[in-house]
Amino acid sequence: MGVPLFRIPREQPLSRPAAAPDAHDAGPPVDHTEARDHLSRAALTDSPVGPVGLELERHVVDLADPGSVVSWRRLNAAIAGLELPARSRLTLEPGGQVELSTTVGADCAAALAALQADDGVLRVALRDAGLGLHATGTDPARSSVRIHPGERYAAMASYFKAAGYAADATLMMCSSASLQVNLEAGPERGWAERVAHIHRLSAALIALSACSPVARGADNGLQSERGAMWQRLDPSRCAPFPGQGDPAGAWASFALAAPVMQVCDPATGRRTPVRGRIPLVSWVTGERMLAGRRPTAADLDLHATTLFPPLRLRGFLELRLLDAVPARWWPGLAALTVAVIDDPVGADLAADAVQSVVRRTSAAARVGIRDPELRRAATRLIEAALAAGPAVLAPHLRPAVEDWAELVARGRTPADLVRDRARRDGLVACLTAPELA
Repeated sequence: MGVPLFRIPREQPLSRPAAAPDAHDAGPPVDHTEARDHLSRAALTDSPVGPVGLELERHVVDLADPGSVVSWRRLNAAIAGLELPARSRLTLEPGGQVELSTTVGADCAAALAALQADDGVLRVALRDAGLGLHATGTDPARSSVRIHPGERYAAMASYFKAAGYAADATLMMCSSASLQVNLEAGPERGWAERVAHIHRLSAALIALSACSPVARGADNGLQSERGAMWQRLDPSRCAPFPGQGDPAGAWASFALAAPVMQVCDPATGRRTPVRGRIPLVSWVTGERMLAGRRPTAADLDLHATTLFPPLRLRGFLELRLLDAVPARWWPGLAALTVAVIDDPVGADLAADAVQSVVRRTSAAARVGIRDPELRRAATRLIEAALAAGPAVLAPHLRPAVEDWAELVARGRTPADLVRDRARRDGLVACLTAPELA
């Protein structure tokens, strides 16, 4: 490859590669040392701080029959040939969720401008097809149905079912949606602190962005059903990886210990699920054989795309812990997240703000800012973002962040907007509520 592994060329989205590639480079098998080195080099790339990529998933709704699941054929017809002015990549998730992945923006403001421009075009195309968007972390009313025919997702479902995680995996694949913020790794000398800082922010960001109190028709009393689901789901690949000291080396260890989910046939590109718990390292060393062979670098690359910790290392930093939130709220959420990581003043203040809640990710998903300590941390986190300089937090984005400050001051997050609508008009009505689009 002409670019470092997982490093997206600058004209492409700072996001994950396509879910189901047609080809799989065979290449020679790798030994343990080569595998560890390959994974470690792929994890982080020395780079300047500043550029930002955004990925936004939403649920698609039939406006005439919101309680139904939109078919794969209809969804594809609605977006076929769609030209997006800012060149975001438009993809479909297993349950038919649409995802926009921006190209790399020079900063958060540029990434947001691109996302808003392409979102506007997408909304018009869907509306013309009688479809709309619902922007919360979980689909509140409809059953989880996988409509994507891709082999990647069939293999993923088979793996999780065999591992005993079928219910949460189906929720994750078919009924969840997120706002992902992708940031540069930064200079190598600062990697350890930068990764550790993001891990420290996790609980406060989960509590703040909570927008999934109801899923598949059930209200379990949580603020972020999506956040709780990720904490329950197969910790061998979904739990935070330990990033102390050398985060790239820690990522390699995490990847080697995680069970292999699927194997790709180099000749055909066909995916085969792995239903046993076979750690990658066992395949690398030859202790266990899959598909009658040892793994290649391409197999390592594929394996890395099946790891889902809240912070994933892809050469850049992929933050996966934010719920999708409605259109009024996602610009401010993206802006404040970037500000408390990329701005030196914002980051310092944020580190102090979240010190007491670092280990409270479970409570963050369960009760969110209803917990007084998490509410204080979220309030101070927003204040830290507002202290960021204009190079990171553009002046025109400050009102969007201030909207979050006002919302939290009232003891609320977007999860409360969902519950309000559900209690007033029912769960199906949530799917077409303007304030949740």
